[in-house]
Amino acid sequence: MKVVVSIGGSVLVPEPGADRVAEHAAVIEDLISEGCRIGAVVGGGGVAREYIGAARDLGANEIELDQLGIDVTRLNARLLIAALSEESVTAPALDYEEASEALRRDDICIMGGVAPAQTTDAVGAALAEYIDADLLIYATSVPGVYSADPNEDADATKHDRLSATALVDAIAGLEMNAGASAPVDLLAAKIIERSGMRTIVLDGTDPDRIARAVRHGDHEGTDIVPEGAGAEPTYWASDER
Repeated sequence: MKVVVSIGGSVLVPEPGADRVAEHAAVIEDLISEGCRIGAVVGGGGVAREYIGAARDLGANEIELDQLGIDVTRLNARLLIAALSEESVTAPALDYEEASEALRRDDICIMGGVAPAQTTDAVGAALAEYIDADLLIYATSVPGVYSADPNEDADATKHDRLSATALVDAIAGLEMNAGASAPVDLLAAKIIERSGMRTIVLDGTDPDRIARAVRHGDHEGTDIVPEGAGAEPTYWASDER
């Protein structure tokens, strides 16, 4: 089973320290030992936002800010690589072709950002489409996709299941509200819709939730189901063992 896991920077590195990174690395290696082929994309999180804020105050333009954010995502990716076994890759893949080649060699594929004006949400969706993954997981700091930003609206309700088209509509609605935060950005949602990629958005602060979702489809997040697909995929990773 080919799986892409997009891990938010604030999920992987909520503050400087090794524990959370090591826990996510252990889950990735466990899934690989069970036969999964894993690509992981790592975001920039709070550190990226702090650097971008400082650089904006210093007069950097938006492309320069994007590039700074990419650099931070790659630093976070290197932290994850450092926590993996010595047989892992030694540096983040810089593009989709390099990432795909790593997976063909049965290496773990780790990426950060790729290009300005593209978030790691979109990188995760594009990588999943590029390698024809069976499953895309967004490990975020919220439990799924909501009808509104739960940090701003006490009446926001979580969607247990959405079509890819409904995901695009939901994210577009969230992003129209200034200050609102969406668990997946609009470009990523459109790539998911285009590719028909089976996707799960979940709270990844406990990495065991990622493992359960990959092995059994067991999660409390939001299922993004391709048009015309059944209620469940034809198999989960546990069925391959």
